[in-house]
Amino acid sequence: MMGREVAWRVFAGELSESSLVLTGEEERAPTYVVTPLGAKINRIYVVGVITDLENVGSTEEPLWRARMADPTGTLFLSAGQFQPEASLALSKIPIPGFAAVIGKVRVYSPEEGVMYLSIRPEVVKSVPKELRDTWVLDGCKALKQRIEAVSEAKEMAEPSVEELMNLGHGQNLAEGVMAAMDHYEDFPLDRYQTMLIDALRFLIPEEGEELMEVPEEVQTTELEEVLEEDVPAEPPVIVPETEETGEDDTDEELTQEEEKLLEVIEKEDPDSSGIDWDVLAKAAKKSGLKKQDFESAMEGLLDKGLVYEPMLGKIRRI
Repeated sequence: MMGREVAWRVFAGELSESSLVLTGEEERAPTYVVTPLGAKINRIYVVGVITDLENVGSTEEPLWRARMADPTGTLFLSAGQFQPEASLALSKIPIPGFAAVIGKVRVYSPEEGVMYLSIRPEVVKSVPKELRDTWVLDGCKALKQRIEAVSEAKEMAEPSVEELMNLGHGQNLAEGVMAAMDHYEDFPLDRYQTMLIDALRFLIPEEGEELMEVPEEVQTTELEEVLEEDVPAEPPVIVPETEETGEDDTDEELTQEEEKLLEVIEKEDPDSSGIDWDVLAKAAKKSGLKKQDFESAMEGLLDKGLVYEPMLGKIRRI
């Protein structure tokens, strides 16, 4: 019996640059997408912000497509009638909202030389911001390990899977690195080192703040087991919330802090092109909003759907 594939933690920026697909010769052999850093991916575990969600199917047979943003770029998700539980869970994610996804990478190649990657979710869970931050840290650790593995392979006179394993790298990564070196043209590793630094910036507190510890309840060493708890089975027929309740969330009364923060956003970003979180925080502080009030107001505006995070660290008015 074939063992279950490991769920890799890979950022969008690395996955989107992948162009190598490997398929075994035996019947029903798994297909792998190999990234430039040697991640040999069949299954993947990602956490980010769902920024767009659309049912491109029908009410009876929904097909949900979504965009997920992480610190390095955008991932695309697609779940339909063959993934009923994941499809139902994805349809209920608030937009924008944090979500954790375990799924398989799908490859679509409409013509030679053109390849599109997406994720077919097996499990989808709405999660708190703290779990997103935990995943970003885990993703940075994994990215650093792959950068080191490729760097060490490049320094070898005759790189091989065995030599990489002797240095402490796992067999899957060692095989992936060797396949990547055979396929991809030479590329500067500093691109991925910059990606690593950019991802880590999302976890660095502002000057004068203390680095907050991640709560124990999200520091789980078996995140996949948590995510793979049973999801209530319901028919994947989705009725928009506004039709059920007749209410519009955007009509909720705003607090004084939320109104003030909206005014700051409109002033600093009049074209609604997006504003960096740090820039907005400084502008809010100048307007008289204390740090705690700013964070509370931002959470309120996100919950009410008046602003969203098109990519991590950037806020845009809806």
